[in-house]
Amino acid sequence: MSRRSGRIQAKHCESHCENECPSAVATKKRKVEELETIEHQQDTKRHKYEIQGCWSQITSGTATPCILIETPQKETAVSPDVSKFARYRFKNLFISSCPLPELSWGIPKDVWAKMLGKEARYTHSSQVLQNHPTLNTDMRSILMDWLIEVSEVYSLHRETFYLAQDFFDRFMLTQNHVNKSMLQLIGVTTLFIASKLEEIYPPKIHEFAYVTDGACCEDDILQMELIILKALKWELCPVTSVAWLNLYLQVSVLKESPKLLLPQYSQEQFIQIAQLLDLCVLHISSLDFQYRVLAAAALYHYTSMEVVAKATGLEWESIAECVQWMTPFARVVKRSPPLKLKTFKKILPEDRHNIQTHGNYLDMLDDVEVNPPTTTVLPVGQSPVSIGGILTPPKSTEKTSF
Repeated sequence: MSRRSGRIQAKHCESHCENECPSAVATKKRKVEELETIEHQQDTKRHKYEIQGCWSQITSGTATPCILIETPQKETAVSPDVSKFARYRFKNLFISSCPLPELSWGIPKDVWAKMLGKEARYTHSSQVLQNHPTLNTDMRSILMDWLIEVSEVYSLHRETFYLAQDFFDRFMLTQNHVNKSMLQLIGVTTLFIASKLEEIYPPKIHEFAYVTDGACCEDDILQMELIILKALKWELCPVTSVAWLNLYLQVSVLKESPKLLLPQYSQEQFIQIAQLLDLCVLHISSLDFQYRVLAAAALYHYTSMEVVAKATGLEWESIAECVQWMTPFARVVKRSPPLKLKTFKKILPEDRHNIQTHGNYLDMLDDVEVNPPTTTVLPVGQSPVSIGGILTPPKSTEKTSF
């Protein structure tokens, strides 16, 4: 029975029951209301199953379907770690000062407040795999390392990879019981979405399908794209940690006549600090920190607290925990040979440092986990001294599963 027919029947009953007793009229009205409530519940249930049907088309019965739940953008929908993030958000939003200089295209305080607002809006947590019993942290690290490698092969910008990393981690927070066979599809789809947002000439979808060596087809990527966008509610504009780093370095070297939009910092220094960030984001514990705090801690390990305070507006108390957590990663990176700027086809020399590069991050990550150095964090005001192909899919017999 449609809602319209229900209303017509109710009106018809009322016209024929004017002479009946009030109790009989009330009983009939109550029955009509119950029918309308049941119809509304059925419509809601059908809408919920529209998205879940996409999972069955992709998995074809080989993986456990994932149930979409509310994206954890609200305090009530996030894990217990929200209290920790809320503490950081309150402190950073209302206490830290604005380090931006005078801008010709906007009000510095308004721009800064907008960026901080995104930190509060796009939440993430190291408990991202808590609802996925078949997954572990090593699987995420391997996937992130593979996405970095794909980014370098297609000369994608660092921002593209970091957007994909953010999309993946926030999407996994909205899901339950994702099978490990779905990880590569989710990962390559997030990179596909990020490249369309960030790149002027993004790779074609068949190129993303190609690097999976037949594990994902173009239709799979397109269907997963729709699922991810709906789960994230089209919230696709976070300020990533590498974007914060770019801003921090620019502010730290500005002269009396600032030109914020024109890079003035050293490209060599940027890629050294970016390498540390790359290694850190492979570890799931990096999600315990806000992106801007993560970038500030990386900057601290290559400069000083004075530079960090000028560029970020953060005090030592705001970054101390992250600096201490990052210290083993920084020591491993500094033991490696210094990175050199690479040359990419069709990439201008002034933009080379923004192209994502791949290193032996998994080996470096093993060194951090197996032999973490036991050192104390340097006091405020001091800083450690800074030291200065074509991808083809593997053969089927050589593929390593997650």
